[in-house]
Amino acid sequence: MKILLPVDGTPHSEVEVRFALQLVSEGLRAEFLLANVQEPPSFYELLTTQDPDALQEVVQGSGEDMLRGAAQLLAQANVPFTTAVLAGPDPATALLDLIEAEGVAMVIIGARPMGVLRTALEGSTSRRLAQYATVPVLILNPPRQDVAQLD
Repeated sequence: MKILLPVDGTPHSEVEVRFALQLVSEGLRAEFLLANVQEPPSFYELLTTQDPDALQEVVQGSGEDMLRGAAQLLAQANVPFTTAVLAGPDPATALLDLIEAEGVAMVIIGARPMGVLRTALEGSTSRRLAQYATVPVLILNPPRQDVAQLD
């Protein structure tokens, strides 16, 4: 079973990866796909750069940096995984495309603590995945102290 773990380099991502590792320790046989979505270079950056390939390298490098901690946790536990760095203005759309392209069977993603206004304006990647993905999506709530900070 291939399980997608979208990660963004934050401590919340570590919680998701540790939860996935707990499932493996309790008998789940799975391989994981760690994914990070980066914003593509802006129009201005594309127009002013001397080397468009260098911009792509920056995007790729930044995404790899965001994946590093989660990859280390999985590697230390000897759990099979692959990684993907995506670029797109909308993380949910990029992840939905990845789910289809990679034959993912399930997604484990964390709900990020967001204020009411930000949630109303942007929506949430985890909620959009739950709504539109063709596979089950497990949304992990943020740790209690993060939720308390929003009040």
